[in-house]
Amino acid sequence: MMIFLSLGLIQNSYSENLNLFTNSKVYSEGQPLLTYGNALPNEDLLIRLFSPDGTIANFDQIKVDKDGMFNHVLVVWPSPSANFPYGTYTVEVLSPEQNGISKRVDVKFTSTSELVDVPVDRQINTIVFVPETGVRNESIRVFVQTTSDGLLIEGEPTTLLATTHVHLPNGSVENLSNSFQTLHQGLYYVDYIPKLLGTYVFHVVTFHQGTVSHGSAATTILSQDIKGISEQIIELNSILDETSAELNVLKSEIEGFGSTLEKASGNIDASVSTVSNSVRNIEEASVQLNSLLFPIVASIGIIVALQIVIIARRR
Repeated sequence: MMIFLSLGLIQNSYSENLNLFTNSKVYSEGQPLLTYGNALPNEDLLIRLFSPDGTIANFDQIKVDKDGMFNHVLVVWPSPSANFPYGTYTVEVLSPEQNGISKRVDVKFTSTSELVDVPVDRQINTIVFVPETGVRNESIRVFVQTTSDGLLIEGEPTTLLATTHVHLPNGSVENLSNSFQTLHQGLYYVDYIPKLLGTYVFHVVTFHQGTVSHGSAATTILSQDIKGISEQIIELNSILDETSAELNVLKSEIEGFGSTLEKASGNIDASVSTVSNSVRNIEEASVQLNSLLFPIVASIGIIVALQIVIIARRR
């Protein structure tokens, strides 16, 4: 019993026997990346170099010596390129014989190896793309780009974007962690159907190798999209054009009516002048008639008076 217990303690101690170190924290072109540490005697280790985007830039398999020590030059830093850009890299040693335990160390590849001037940190950026406007009950597509030191990050969106969510217009929050799909390494998207009118804020949280990055973007949800509003505006412009044409026709008709009125007014003025002349002629004829009738009336009066006198004398 005690023998088995001792063997178990020894095995447990061996299972935790793994350490990793590097000869520097910051490297420049041409410098060797030396890894060293301790593990189980004579065991096989896998050493990997991860680039800033999480992909494997280089890897080797080494064997630990009988004293449990190892040292290995993993890479001599080449000239910076698309495959080896400047940025923060991760060195990992993995022990298959110790249940797959691993140790990691972050190093910096840059134009200078001065640690004071170049601290070893990881720059994670998250950019969110959403349309400016959307329509209620119609799907909108939200794109997310994640980069580490300028390189697109590879990973499962359920893990990489685990705490991503959207703030609704009514103040509630909806989790989107399991909704994203992979479009390309470092590029992800989600199709979201808004149910409410107002402003939606998509808050994307990227978690990569212990570093967190946040990105946000907002969109306004309308009852109809800009296309529908544009069609209404075009229809309104068409109606306004038709109304303008009708107004032009009415204007031309009014102008013709005005000339007719002017002509009628001129005719009326001519008629009034003619009537005035006729009245004047009538007045002159009346005077002439009066001058002719006055002697006749006077003669008749004299004759009547003479007859009255003759009759009076006979009596």
